Amino acid sequence: MRSTPTAAQGAAARIPAQPGPRGEESGGSAQAAPAAGEADPQDGPVAAAPGEAVSAGAGPVSRPGERPTVRLRDADPDEPPRYAPEWLELREGADAAARAAELLDPLRIRLANLSGRADGFVVHDLGCGTGSMGRWLAPRLDGAQHWILHDRDPYLLHFAAVGSPRSAADGSRVTVETRRGDVARLTPDALAGASLVTASALLDVLTREEVDTLAAACAGAGCPALLTLSVVGRVDLTPGDPLDAEITEAFNAHQRRSGLLGPDAITVACEAFADHGATVRVQPSPWKLGPDEASLTAQWLRGWVGAAVEQRPELAARAQKYLAARLAACAAGELRVVVHHSDLLALARPTGGAS
Repeated sequence: MRSTPTAAQGAAARIPAQPGPRGEESGGSAQAAPAAGEADPQDGPVAAAPGEAVSAGAGPVSRPGERPTVRLRDADPDEPPRYAPEWLELREGADAAARAAELLDPLRIRLANLSGRADGFVVHDLGCGTGSMGRWLAPRLDGAQHWILHDRDPYLLHFAAVGSPRSAADGSRVTVETRRGDVARLTPDALAGASLVTASALLDVLTREEVDTLAAACAGAGCPALLTLSVVGRVDLTPGDPLDAEITEAFNAHQRRSGLLGPDAITVACEAFADHGATVRVQPSPWKLGPDEASLTAQWLRGWVGAAVEQRPELAARAQKYLAARLAACAAGELRVVVHHSDLLALARPTGGAS
């Protein structure tokens, strides 16, 4: 079975060198996360759907006879979490500032036209990590919402549930439940009853087949998908350096390892959703990093250059000097970086299966 992508792959150059969960928050830090199930006792209980027990840090206990929404990959049950929340917290502000707000109006119109539900609409957040997508989007939408948060990592699911918003833009209630699983392996009925599918930094760490599976699942449910922060293979650094282009090229090649889409993800996803009858809109969503984001820029640089050297070891000597100079400029407030991403909104044709 194909392993999950290395941490330097995906949006914003995921930092650590270990493989990890898919999706928005699959960036990490060099610091080790606590073992699965270890939670801060001050965090309190995790919010859950009615009748669903939740063990702090371990995700929900399935109801008897309930089918999982996603299938877990074969993995050692004692495998520790791959990503600490420190990196996710570090990048959350840049993610929020970058997402394309222009896509929200057509999304609101579609959600407003969905057939009514007494308990509001249902959002599946794939590869949720610590839940920053929900914190950004839920307060920007009207109406009661129930968020179903998916991730492989029970430790991150705990943070996502604890930190989720509790009210929508109009004050309506927002509830949440967590489901542990690999978002790359959606079952055919995964999104039954869904009103909306969301994800961040997910598409670029999927294969063409997995993107098609996701598009087919959304089409089958008749629900829109808002998929944000997919890298597009372009980085602008100011001031420039002769090695910028070579590092960029090596990093992009690293992202495409093992059949992953990397910077080709948006093009492939547009084709896949269109082939399944969806109307697709794309907007740029660049990270714009200046002196106020120096800590994030430094972490991103280490991961970006590290992935390039892993792909092309012959760059190591030059890349070491390059990285040292870039980090020094960053610390002095003299470096500005634009990491280009795109956001995609796919409006599937409504079906009888839509909420």
